[in-house]
Amino acid sequence: MLGVVMKFTRVVIKVGSALVAPDASGCSGKYILAIARFISQCQQAGKEVILVSSGSVAAGRSLITHGSPNPSITTKQAMAAVGQMKMMANWQRFFDVPCSQLLITHGDLKDRQRYINIKNTLRILLANGVIPIVNENDTVATEELKVGDNDNLAALVALVSEADSLFILSDVDGVFEADPRLNPQAKLIPVIAKIDASVYAMAGATNNHIATGGMKTKIQAAEKAVENGIETYILNGSRGEVFEAILRGENPGTHFIAQQGATRARKHWLKHTLKSIGTLLLDAGAVNALTKKGASLLPSGVIEVTGDFSVGDCLDIYDAKNGQHIAKGISQYNSHDLQRIKGKKSDEIIALLGCCPSKVVIHRDDMVVLK
Repeated sequence: MLGVVMKFTRVVIKVGSALVAPDASGCSGKYILAIARFISQCQQAGKEVILVSSGSVAAGRSLITHGSPNPSITTKQAMAAVGQMKMMANWQRFFDVPCSQLLITHGDLKDRQRYINIKNTLRILLANGVIPIVNENDTVATEELKVGDNDNLAALVALVSEADSLFILSDVDGVFEADPRLNPQAKLIPVIAKIDASVYAMAGATNNHIATGGMKTKIQAAEKAVENGIETYILNGSRGEVFEAILRGENPGTHFIAQQGATRARKHWLKHTLKSIGTLLLDAGAVNALTKKGASLLPSGVIEVTGDFSVGDCLDIYDAKNGQHIAKGISQYNSHDLQRIKGKKSDEIIALLGCCPSKVVIHRDDMVVLK
């Protein structure tokens, strides 16, 4: 029987620079071999895994002349450009399945169109057994690069991918009552039910000049995740026995307890928080598919489109026959394009629009049925 730690369906695993390039001399398999083995074991157990990997700057550090322990932003961007390829090659050599590269910024996740594109890409990659490897696009990011905050980026990736767990791996065991470097007697806190000022007070700064985050950013990431129903763990990725413990269902680090289930949190957000910009009227077949079969909404079932909306906007969905409000969901199309493809089969979209951004108008994962 799986313990609570392994009761996830989809997990985002964030790996810090200290694990990817531990000796400041480029990429190494010293720690990531055990991490890759764990990811493979998760996949074999039917779990879906998204990897958020820091380390491009650290991987390229020895290849770009800089002469300073704290290089300029532009120098770091050059390091990232050369280091990203080395980091990806280093990961791929430990997997028998294909890996994919996604370079994103916080700005990509704030833009509705790009947010939907990222969500769709991750969905398709996972459905095909590919391991998505996500990193901050350090070559174009500036403010994000100064923070080096892949911890918070991992939390945002967990949100967009609708993961139910987030593992933040670093070279520390978890959250301690006090800084263990200053107080060797400090005790590890195995479970944190609520993140408040006292928890942040326990966070020390990083002492690794390769890494740019610290315990504070990890707690920030955990706070974002648990508020959205995502179980979060801070774990020591440099110790192979940690992964053995996780597979046994044990908690070898610090577990931040989610406030509610991830699916429930998202459905509540869709139903009660997200404001609808437009409306759709559906035929009887589409109504039955949505309410009885849990299907996605296809353009063939749409009779009428009302409102001026963009990709990523929320729409109210009605039964055209009786006017009943049956669902809400996030649109894959803007109102102009949806007017052109309504009532048409998905195979006709390319001929009508010149491209096919999606075969569905609203994916079932982006919809809450009210009926």
